[in-house]
Amino acid sequence: MGIAFDTLKFVEKLEAGGFTHEQAKAAAEAFAEATSQELATKADLRELELRMTVKLGGLTVVATGILLAAIRYLPGNH
Repeated sequence: MGIAFDTLKFVEKLEAGGFTHEQAKAAAEAFAEATSQELATKADLRELELRMTVKLGGLTVVATGILLAAIRYLPGNH
């Protein structure tokens, strides 16, 4: 879902700032196209953070298990 904005108002502000109508229209079209890309929401980022935290926790458990197994088989630890 893209970001909604008032294209006409955008063009008018650019024209008030010194853009020609053609320049303002081209800039508004470029901005509309660029913002129509799918953007991550705060909820998307929270979900990603949770998934990464769970995966990191799982990797930590596995790494700890491997370390403990390796220590067990060190010379003098049988």
